[in-house]
Amino acid sequence: MARNDASRDNTHEEQELVDKLVGINRVAKVVKGGRRFGFAALVVVGDTKGRVGFGSGKAKEVPEAIRKATEAAKRNMIRVPLRDGRTLHHDIEGRFGAGHVLLRSAPAGTGIIAGGPMRAVFETLGVQDVVAKSIGTSNPHNMIKATFVALKAVQAPRAVAAKRGKRTNEILTGRRRGKSTAKTSEAAEA
Repeated sequence: MARNDASRDNTHEEQELVDKLVGINRVAKVVKGGRRFGFAALVVVGDTKGRVGFGSGKAKEVPEAIRKATEAAKRNMIRVPLRDGRTLHHDIEGRFGAGHVLLRSAPAGTGIIAGGPMRAVFETLGVQDVVAKSIGTSNPHNMIKATFVALKAVQAPRAVAAKRGKRTNEILTGRRRGKSTAKTSEAAEA
């Protein structure tokens, strides 16, 4: 009985996932009788609540390649902390190969300002306000991998406070205090 309940929970969890097809590549192998085509698919999967993953799959037919990519994406999901469930906590850079991306948190109402593959990642992640820029390559694989490198490095203020042994509001206001005390110390010296 418990086994059936677990399988039901798993299917319910899978129903909540949103998947986006980022790209399909067609490759041809020339053989004696002509050409044999193969397909490679790149898919991003997320629950729109802070979990996202990507995967690629190869097959002789497009639907099979998409299915393999989707399964790979579900296996490789990561959790990303979001501020107010709508944007990133801080600005961050990510690099993978020639891919270099900049991700910036944005105020409410900004929307997703990002190019193709990165847009798919943010939509499935559940981010509503973000500004992103791809500086290096426009290769979708490297752009997505660089985006994931950046997303893995995002830290919530609560986690940073726990590591430093401080309270969360000290972390959030400490940056502002540091600037104001620097100005007052300069004024005191003059």
